[in-house]
Amino acid sequence: MTDLSSVVERALSLSSADGCVVVVEESTTVNLRWATNTLTTNGSRRERSVTVISVMGESVGVRSASSVANLEALVRASELAAREASPAEDYGPLLAGTQDANFTDPAQTTTTAVFSQLASDLGASFAAGQADGLRHFGYATHDVTTTWLGSSTGLRRRHSQPRGYVEMTAKNNRPGGSSWVGQHTRDWTDLAVPALDTELRRRLGWTERYVEIPAGRYETLLPPSAVADLMVYAYWTASGRDTAEGRTVFSKPGGTRVGEVLAPQGFSLRSDPHHPTLGIRPFTVAGGSSSHVSVFDNGLELTATDWVRDGRLDALTQTRSSAAQSGSPLTPYVDNLIVAGRGEQTTEQMVASTERGLLLTCLWYIRTVDPETLLLTGLTRDGVYLVEGGEVVGTVTNFRWNESPVDLLGRVTEVGASVPTLPREWSDYFTWTQMPTLRVPDFNMSSVSQAS
Repeated sequence: MTDLSSVVERALSLSSADGCVVVVEESTTVNLRWATNTLTTNGSRRERSVTVISVMGESVGVRSASSVANLEALVRASELAAREASPAEDYGPLLAGTQDANFTDPAQTTTTAVFSQLASDLGASFAAGQADGLRHFGYATHDVTTTWLGSSTGLRRRHSQPRGYVEMTAKNNRPGGSSWVGQHTRDWTDLAVPALDTELRRRLGWTERYVEIPAGRYETLLPPSAVADLMVYAYWTASGRDTAEGRTVFSKPGGTRVGEVLAPQGFSLRSDPHHPTLGIRPFTVAGGSSSHVSVFDNGLELTATDWVRDGRLDALTQTRSSAAQSGSPLTPYVDNLIVAGRGEQTTEQMVASTERGLLLTCLWYIRTVDPETLLLTGLTRDGVYLVEGGEVVGTVTNFRWNESPVDLLGRVTEVGASVPTLPREWSDYFTWTQMPTLRVPDFNMSSVSQAS
């Protein structure tokens, strides 16, 4: 196996640029699929990428490859791209630093052995489902990505990131008879198929009664997965540069909405690379510059940041360049999100205190309607339940909805206990979230949908 830390050193030694950053990533991925109570496919793959970032004057060139066989050609192509590029708007000196103690360690890997208990438990679930007339569908994946980052300034960083998640759906033949659960995991020791299967069956039990209700505004309990998808959209919009240019929901004439009240007292939205269960790579890796990251910030140490603190917008994502231009603190993008409030009620307890309303399972097919207000539209999926007198009394149709997550925060009347959760739509792109259930008194179900 190639010593990939030495690939970083070799590429740096080949560079004749004014500055150079080399990023090498090695990942192994395994997955498992099932449909109609049968395991259908499993697979594994190994991927490698080498990215060379060359700085010439104030211009930058980036080139990537999936092989280390022609490293010198890759370095020269990056340098040529830098010579031909215009000066970078986000130009700044490359970061200097020391070498991580484990920089020369090999890549960590994963194998299908991580699914041993999962596959066994799924077999028992399939057999029971077959006997009860249920159909199970789902997907599980686990990957480990090791990153080596080095620069001509002496910076040497390394990190191995495990990531796994499972999505399980069960169906019966009743109207509204589909339910979904999902969970993220690092090593599969915290995941129990019997518990997930029990939750699927509990929700399918609610489909014994089907109630037709029209579109409209309803008191709605948004469970953690649905909240995660909405908050991820809001977070992806919270670029300091874009906001300063007047192009986001967080903009206002002459500036930004930082300091403005957006949510109830006690509400927080934060990121923390060192979170005990949601921890992610604690330094910036950028193969290109965007609204959220800069190639000149490669290797930047990440820290915990409050984006919303006690209901007020406290920070936007800032690169070193955008922070300097706006006079804002440096608050780099972090790839996890934690939302919490003052409430400690579980979803079940919030149902019990609901006179009449809707309980969702998850959201799907979310798209932007108006970026200035962050008005989104999407569909409900895999179970919308009617709550009356503190109990779930049946299932109702799916809906198309229209809401802005930022406007919605200002209307929230209750924030439940914050728990680890998996976004439904963004599970593969933004896995690490912890969210509460939110009570919204007037969630806009704009039209009835035939989606199942």
